[in-house]
Amino acid sequence: MRSDVHVATEYGALKRVAMRHAGDFTRPLDGPDVHPVLARQQASSNWAPYDPATVRAQQDQLIGLLRDRGADVVLLPTAPGCSTQHYPRDIAFAVDHVLFRARLNSAHRLPETDALTDPALGVQLVDLTRGTIEGGDVLLPDTARVLVGLSEETSPDGVDALQEALPRHGVDREVVPVRFAVDGIVHLDDHLAVVAPGTALIHREVFTADQNRWFDAHFDDLVPVTDAEALAVQVNVLAIAPTTVVVAAGSDRIAAALAALGLEVLTVDYSEVTRIPGSLRCTTLPLLRT
Repeated sequence: MRSDVHVATEYGALKRVAMRHAGDFTRPLDGPDVHPVLARQQASSNWAPYDPATVRAQQDQLIGLLRDRGADVVLLPTAPGCSTQHYPRDIAFAVDHVLFRARLNSAHRLPETDALTDPALGVQLVDLTRGTIEGGDVLLPDTARVLVGLSEETSPDGVDALQEALPRHGVDREVVPVRFAVDGIVHLDDHLAVVAPGTALIHREVFTADQNRWFDAHFDDLVPVTDAEALAVQVNVLAIAPTTVVVAAGSDRIAAALAALGLEVLTVDYSEVTRIPGSLRCTTLPLLRT
């Protein structure tokens, strides 16, 4: 097994990352078979069938960019029948030297986690004992804390299980639950993105007043995003170095705001990927950042 899993922050230089190409779209979006969680999520985010070939082509643009910037991109095998298999961020998350297998809230997504034991990935996994927690809710703003969103997919028990597991595996961090003011939130990373030391994009309207005050106290620069930008999943960006961030083409105002802070902003067309609520961060599972 490889032993070089290490992710300390959201913005360390990306050196190794797992991705998986999109499969066919198989989820019902209306009718009696719609999952109740999905029904609630459709109130706060857009869902529409995607063209798999177009999504894969857009993913290839990102893969090329990451490889050009020095990252080793590991492609995971397919998970037939899973419409969100190209969002490997949700199925696992690294905190320092530990890679945790997510406890997925949706049973139909469980086959996606099988790839985590693939020899090509070559990592050791830690399983949590209870609750639900998905990687889209887990953010590393610095080396002292782990932010975990209490979304539709992550439970308080899952947050507690992570806090208990960290010291058992030699990780000294505080786990900070992040609370929302509205129902139907898919994941935290659609509304908060840590893009550089002390700097984040934030969709303030979905967080409680107390939570917004916490953000104000713990970040130096908070760039507000609008409801429309959040609905278009423009918050879901990917930092690939402390001064470099990748955003989806069309996120012009956000790109300008980040550039004004001195960041290098790179763009890729992810318009087909975002037909279901996920974007650049969702399609990448960092394994090594330096």
